[in-house]
Amino acid sequence: MITVAGIVDAVGAALLKVVIPAGEAEVRDVTLAELDETPTGQSGDLVLGAGVATPDQALAVIDRCADAAAAGLVLKPPLAAHPDVTSSAAERKVTLVELQSHGSWAQLVWLLRGVIDRAAAPGSPETGETGVYDELFALADATAAIVDAPVTIEDAQYRVLAYSSRQDRTDPARVSTIVGRRVPGDVIAHFRSRGVFRKLATGSQLVFVPQGPDGTLPRLVIPIRAGGELLGSIWAVVEGPLPDERLRDLQGAASVLALHLLRLRVQADVARRVSADRLRAALRAPARTGREELGLPTGPWRAVALGAHGGTGEMVHNLALWESISRRHGWRQPLLADVGDVLFAVVVDQGALPGSWRWLERLIRDIAVHDPGLRAASGGVATELADLPRSRAEAAELLALHGATRQRGSVLRFEDAWAEVVVHRVVSTVPQEDLLVGGPLPDLVAHDRKHGTDYVTTVAAWLEQQGDPRKAAQQLHVHPNTLRHRLRRLAEVVHLDLESPRTRLALQIQLAALRPGS
Repeated sequence: MITVAGIVDAVGAALLKVVIPAGEAEVRDVTLAELDETPTGQSGDLVLGAGVATPDQALAVIDRCADAAAAGLVLKPPLAAHPDVTSSAAERKVTLVELQSHGSWAQLVWLLRGVIDRAAAPGSPETGETGVYDELFALADATAAIVDAPVTIEDAQYRVLAYSSRQDRTDPARVSTIVGRRVPGDVIAHFRSRGVFRKLATGSQLVFVPQGPDGTLPRLVIPIRAGGELLGSIWAVVEGPLPDERLRDLQGAASVLALHLLRLRVQADVARRVSADRLRAALRAPARTGREELGLPTGPWRAVALGAHGGTGEMVHNLALWESISRRHGWRQPLLADVGDVLFAVVVDQGALPGSWRWLERLIRDIAVHDPGLRAASGGVATELADLPRSRAEAAELLALHGATRQRGSVLRFEDAWAEVVVHRVVSTVPQEDLLVGGPLPDLVAHDRKHGTDYVTTVAAWLEQQGDPRKAAQQLHVHPNTLRHRLRRLAEVVHLDLESPRTRLALQIQLAALRPGS
């Protein structure tokens, strides 16, 4: 963990200084300030005001940083010392940092990335290893020395794992890649149009990409492979083609990096498995560990049962798929675990940022447009860690009941469907034959089977619509007079006292016991 003050200390007073301190929030990432109305950053982001030019723009960015719970905002003078800006930062409790006037935003980006990535490098507490991230950064510097140019090391999904120094000698595409920790969409489109990714996927040869018309500098791309599998790639911003001797050295560096990326994959799998095991235990029984050990943000939370997506029946595939979807849509560390044969996500109940209930609900509805069979169900709110097992049980029960509830749509919330859950618990606890022990319903069931009548569904519609003949007839797709005629005819078969509240309750329980899936 590293705070804004820790970053300022690490970078040095010659470049950064804290103008307005506002707490000790953890810094998890770096992002650039947006000057339009879109949200600025996420919780834990250190926002760089590279394009902020006026006090009004700075005030607007401060407001959006506060709304997103960003860790802090970096501005250059004179804005960082402007009275309106400093007073607003103090009022909204946003840590304000000043980048010295001689400082380069591009230089600051790679400096901050190095500090944050090294602070967050996932060592393995279970094994005592320090991880491979420090070694990747060292290898990035070594590779940069071979080509005499700044490089990045990326995984197979083109996410930045490490980068060398001297990134100020690059172009805007490289700066955007390091800030976003992955290659931006427009940059990917630029290189895809030149066949770079096709060559990386199918071959092991180095790829030289000439300078682009938009000012993108030439790139030398070196695939990193092991056993024929593409593990990642090295991207060097070069001035032109390199001599054969250096190319051979680069291929040697790629072979060394392949071993490190394989080790990184194993380390990440172990960390993910440990995290999932802890979360699974907390969902099964009251947690013996603290919130921080489980990786949970501040509550309250909800447990959400996730149905199979895209016909994925195997749990391991469903888990990997939901992890990929969650990360792709901004949830950096998705809290997912399988309990039994159901996959669960644990989200915060409040807010709309990635990892919140509102965010997940919106995401599932968007996915369900293309996968109508997708279903998800949320348990009730868990205000304490000890409430998570209860929320998980409610979510699982509600997901199993999804087809039997009156609520429609891809997402169900326990608070909206609690009545169906209560009735289901009653009818699933008592055997059906013990519920259908008397009253008119067993006789109506027998009459319908023998004579082909619809008396049972008629009584059910009348009860569901609270005795309103017009609504009950609409539910049955018949005329109201037809409904009244049926009620008169069935009264000749059995004695039916629909005026009694207790009789109506007993009939509804019996009808629920008859319904499949109840």
